[in-house]
Amino acid sequence: MAVELALPTTETLITGDDLLAMGDIGPCELVEGRIVLMSPAGFPHGDYEMNFGERLKAYARQSRSGKVVVGEVGIYVQRDPDTIRAADVIFVSNERLAKRQKTSGYLDVAPDLIVEILSPDDRWQEVTQKMREYFAIGVRLIWIAEPASKTVFAYKSLTDVREFGEGDTLAANDVLPGFAAPVAALFEE
Repeated sequence: MAVELALPTTETLITGDDLLAMGDIGPCELVEGRIVLMSPAGFPHGDYEMNFGERLKAYARQSRSGKVVVGEVGIYVQRDPDTIRAADVIFVSNERLAKRQKTSGYLDVAPDLIVEILSPDDRWQEVTQKMREYFAIGVRLIWIAEPASKTVFAYKSLTDVREFGEGDTLAANDVLPGFAAPVAALFEE
């Protein structure tokens, strides 16, 4: 009588370079060497990304202080195994950009600011985990934008948070000196 044994299989983890070499495989993140597929952003989500991006880009141009990038920007938050998170909008100061090891591919330095726009299917546990990872690499400020309530939560750490409502002006003088934007304008469609 033959006996089948279930032998353990070895899962092959991939690196950030492997993921990059795959080309456009659609929205995803790399979490501890494993590809995690994501749904494409909805139309309003993309509109909010643009609103934040335009305001931040105008600030960066005027102040000549850094670069703003939008659209699920890949950022290394862990190495070996690699984890690459996708951020909606980022601002990276010139000082941090100068420390990049690679000028192409995914960002290998911590942005100063990350904007995450919540989608209806986002789970708070996952958002918190991403924030934990961002702060661990040195991100200075995270804005969590909640379209349903037209609110922006500004996190300097997981326990240091300030809420900006629809009638407020969003500012971040310690990270973006002189930046100001009406919260209501950030959620215009």
